[in-house]
Amino acid sequence: MIETRRLRTLRAVADHRTVTAAAAALHLTPSAVSQQLVALEHEVGHRLLERDGRGVRLTSVGRILLGHANEVLAQLERAGADIAAYTTGTAGEVKVASFATAIGLVVAPAVGTLRDKEPGIQVRVLDAEGDQSLTMVLDGVVDVAVAVEYRGAPAEDDRRLSRIPLYSEPFDVVLPWGHALAENEVAVADLAGETWIGPYPGNPCHDVIALACEHAGFTPEFAHSSDDFSAVVALAAAGAGVAMVPRLALRAADLSGVVIRPVPGPERRVFAAVRRGAERHPLLVPLLDTLQDTATALRQAPPL
Repeated sequence: MIETRRLRTLRAVADHRTVTAAAAALHLTPSAVSQQLVALEHEVGHRLLERDGRGVRLTSVGRILLGHANEVLAQLERAGADIAAYTTGTAGEVKVASFATAIGLVVAPAVGTLRDKEPGIQVRVLDAEGDQSLTMVLDGVVDVAVAVEYRGAPAEDDRRLSRIPLYSEPFDVVLPWGHALAENEVAVADLAGETWIGPYPGNPCHDVIALACEHAGFTPEFAHSSDDFSAVVALAAAGAGVAMVPRLALRAADLSGVVIRPVPGPERRVFAAVRRGAERHPLLVPLLDTLQDTATALRQAPPL
């Protein structure tokens, strides 16, 4: 009989690639994780992990078992959702991880709306970048992630997650006043050779910008880094370089010292994600519906 907690441990190790990182995510000691994996290998009768540099990777049998583990864990989420719907209704706490711009644009307005419609649901919000929030959902730290598409993100058909599209937005080029391109239409290729300001590597927006530049035939040189887009715009206003910023993130920035130009190509696509099977949970259904309604109103709002 395979214990589900050992399946969760296997998935955490597959996601984090080291026993130590998986143990931290599961709030266990590395030795406890190792013991669970050894016990799981005994239950299955095959090796499930092998060394891969400083980390580990799944064997062929491990990958087969992980596929079944994702289905089993999703079915357990569905069972919990159905039981909660039958026994408790809509009263309890929901944890949401989201990046800062989406907190201001959709999460906070949705929380305010939900407070009036479903006062029994208490929403706790944590600020986390898109790549971090998806891991937090999979590890059970939060219930909902509001995240961004990025290179290396779980695919839309990933069997661990259910995704709900919210909104997409283009990137705009931010130029200092007096820049040679300030009076022209701008393409990404025009920015080759410029000094760049942008998010740190690992931030999903950094990946979007870097990929757009790669497609235009160059690699951007980031001289200044900040995950705060208001700080990015302030540096551009000071003449420190150029930047590409998601359009809606510009709403919170002081634009008095910069010129904004649309640029075709890159987009930030934002979605909500929950563990597969949990989308039916009575605490999550009202929140997900409200997030979608808020995002719809945002898409329909006139441009600035």
